[in-house]
Formats: sequence, C-alpha cells, structure tokens
Amino acid sequence: MSYRALAAALLLTAGPVMAADRTVVTHDGPVVGEVAGGVVAFKGIPFAKPPVGPLRWRAPQSPTPWTSSRPAKDYGPDCMQQPFPGDAAPLGVKPAEDCLYMNVWAPESAAKGKTKLPVMVWIYGGGFVNGGSSPTVYAGDRFARDGVVMISFNYRVGRFGFFAHPALTAENADGGLLGNYAYMDQIAALKWVRENAAAFGGDPDNVTIFGESAGGMSIHTLLTTPMAKGLFQKAIIQSGAGRSGLFPIPKLSGAPGERSGEAAGLAFAEKAGVKGTDAASLAALRALSAEQVTDGLNMATAFTPTYAGPMLDGKIFSREAMVAYRAGEWAKVPVLVGATSADGFFFGGQRDQVFASFGDRRKEAEALYDPTGAGDIKVYGWKVAADRAMIEPARLVAKTIAGQGGKAYVYRFSYVAESLRPVLWGAPHATEIPYVFDTADVRYGQAYTPADAAAAKVTHAYWVNFAKTGVPSAPGAPTLPAYDAAKDIVLDITPEGAKVGPDPLKARLDLIEATSPQ
Repeated sequence: MSYRALAAALLLTAGPVMAADRTVVTHDGPVVGEVAGGVVAFKGIPFAKPPVGPLRWRAPQSPTPWTSSRPAKDYGPDCMQQPFPGDAAPLGVKPAEDCLYMNVWAPESAAKGKTKLPVMVWIYGGGFVNGGSSPTVYAGDRFARDGVVMISFNYRVGRFGFFAHPALTAENADGGLLGNYAYMDQIAALKWVRENAAAFGGDPDNVTIFGESAGGMSIHTLLTTPMAKGLFQKAIIQSGAGRSGLFPIPKLSGAPGERSGEAAGLAFAEKAGVKGTDAASLAALRALSAEQVTDGLNMATAFTPTYAGPMLDGKIFSREAMVAYRAGEWAKVPVLVGATSADGFFFGGQRDQVFASFGDRRKEAEALYDPTGAGDIKVYGWKVAADRAMIEPARLVAKTIAGQGGKAYVYRFSYVAESLRPVLWGAPHATEIPYVFDTADVRYGQAYTPADAAAAKVTHAYWVNFAKTGVPSAPGAPTLPAYDAAKDIVLDITPEGAKVGPDPLKARLDLIEATSPQ
C-alpha cells in the first residue's frame, strides 16, 4: 500500500473529529487545521527537517513523514533572529532555529481537495535579517474568503540564511549548494506547494508568488534562477528594487581583502573565537548557540563585516536579476511590479548630498523635486531616495520585460491611512502590506476608518484578480493594462481612489533613469 493510501486509511479509522477541525493528507502526513468563518487554517506544517546541529548551513532536507494526525493550529517558530524594535509587522511567536514551517488558508468548501483554486504564496521582507510568517497582518484568511488558497512559510534569515566559510565549501555536502540557504528554503517551500496545493483545493499549475522588500528581491531571484523553473505561473514584486548596482552583491568567495561571503564568515568565526578552515572549525561553528550566531544582527546592525547577506553563489544566484532580465533568461510569466509613493530610505543630510547624484543635470532635478528651493529636505530628499531605490527600478523591470514581449504591470501605492496623514506626506516602505492582505483593520485598530477599508478592499482585489486571471483588476475600479513604455500607464492607489493612467512621476523617473548606471 502506498503511503498516501495508508494515511487515508488511517484517517478513516482515527475516530471522530471535532466539527471545527478539518484534516488534510499532505505528501508527508495528515494535518488537522481549524475552521472559522468559512475559512480553514493550517499552521506550522513542517516542509523540511529542523535545520539544526549538523543541518545548520545545509540545504533543507525533506521532513520525516508521519502517520498520526498532526495538529496544525498554531504557527511554528519564526526563524532565529534579533527582533527589530518598531517593526511594522512584529513577530507573533518566539523565533528559533527550528523554523521551517508552512501555513495554509483555504475556503472551507475547498479544503476537501476537489477544487482547483488559484494559489498565492507570500514571501516576507525584513532586510534578509528579520521577518517571519506569524505577524497578524500576514494572516491569509481574507484571501481564502475571496477564493484563493493562500500559503506562507518561513525561510532562514541572517547568518542562518546567508553564510559562507571555507570549511563549508570544502565539505560541499549538498553538491555545490552553498551560502544562500534562505533561497534554498524558498525553493523547497515552492516544491512543497507544487506537491501539496491540490490537497487543500489549490491548483498547483496556477501559483502566484508575491513578496515585499527582501521578499520582493527574492522574487527577482526566483524569476531568474533555473532552480525555480516551473514552480509558479505569476509573480508580484512589492518594493523589490531591481536595478543593478543599487545594492552591491558579494561573491561567495573572493580574493584576499575582497568583500565576499567567505570573508564575512571568517570574520564572524574569528569574533566567535573559532579559528581555522578545517572540519573541526566547522564543527565548532555548528556548536555555537543560536544566540551566538545571531550576535545581535538585525536591520539596524546588518551592515557589518561579519555578515554578507545574499551572495553570488554560481548556482542559485549567479548574476544580478537585471542582467538576466536583459538577457531574456527569466521565467516568462506575468509580473506585477511596483512600490509605495514614499518608498526607500532617507536618513538626513545636506541639499548637496541629495542632488549630487544628478551630476550636470542637477538643476533639472531641483526643479522637479524642490521647485521653490525652500522645500523640506525630509520630503524632497525622501522622494529622490524612493525614486532611485524602488520606484524607477520597478519601472525598469517592467520596461525590460515588456520590451521582450512579456506581460508586466506597474502599480504604485500612494494611500496613507487617514490617522497618519497629519504626519506623512506619502506612503512609506511596507505600508501597502495590510491593504494587500486586507488586514488594515488589524494594523490600525481603533484608528481604522471607512476610507482605509475602501482602500484595503480595492488593493486586495487587484492582487486577488491578478492571481486569478493574470490581469490586475478590481470591482468598480479601472483595469490595469500591460505596461507599454510608449504609453507609460500605471495603477496608482491614492487617497482619492484607484487611478489608471499616464504616470504622474514620469519626468522624475526619466531623469533618474538617465542619471543611473546603465
């Protein structure tokens, strides 16, 4: 008897199940979720063995199958990290190194495995050093309510997700898979989705991946790596940058004195009191506690010689995404790409610093960003930073894809919660997420207004309908056409409603493009 047949037989003889529970048989074993409000949620399903002990800094390994019904009503631990104070999406559970877990939300009627609903898979941000799937604003019940099987998962962050060392390279336990363990987790999660989505009523041939910030950057990698080929059919990139050279990416290994993954790993090992590059040194590194490996790393402390972040490994991540896009070597699926209106980061400075990057076109830039010459540097400085880091790169991605005959769509999120309008001139980084998930009521609590609710309804609908049809649309709102550089049509979700038309930032973005490294 096959494992699947055995598990099904066990379910038939396991005795009565509470009416509020629902059991689904996954590829690895039966899981018991919880029904509420017409949605069934399954949380904390392992998609890999715990990456601890000898599996620290290894590619994810398939979980050990189980036969007894496994409770799946609580989130598994988020991946080990030092939480970031003031995070807009605080973790809902305590992080731990044992963290490779999956969550699924499905309509109650669909979780019998007899439907083929679109599947959406969320990849969280957090600068690759923070983040997890447990924040309440990431709950997928609103997607399930609207006919989507929504899935989220954890991937390793910080030095657990990105680490290289000569001893690891010499060990080569996974056939050349080194350094980018976070990306390996993401690919393993998508393979789990392909194998298991149907059991929850989802269509494994209609999967949309979507992610924000580091999650958006991960989407670029998944679109351009051959190792994720065929694992998804649509992609949404939220604030994922995309222009080469903006965020320098080190190689896994490099010459002495060169920034590289191995150089960062050696620097960390020395700080931790581990010397050498042999098997004993690797054993000593794996014997460090999770807290010692974290060593206070988070979004405020990530720029350190002891941490490299994503690295060019020659296998999963062999070149920057834009290089692959321009070569036509990407997944060729519909892509929705964009950013928030005040995206990016501006930490203060002088006027000269803001406009220096425009070179001999500085006067044009000043006329566009601060026409009176008396504006607030916190506003025009942030606009320049947002345009350079996120908004223009999103347009460049769409322009490159469209230029090859692909389907790309450009959005901008300019809505600011009513309670924040007295202090914010635009929508900062990550503020679109509660509207995408239709969880802005959770995010803003008593400050949540009918206008906020309307913005959440329309934003969420655009994402849902893109997953369902490949075209961004929403009831009562304009449909977004595929991007055409000559027309430059974008979707802008504003305080006055969703607008589709010529990009109001075109002059600014054209200047950014002209003064950026080509």
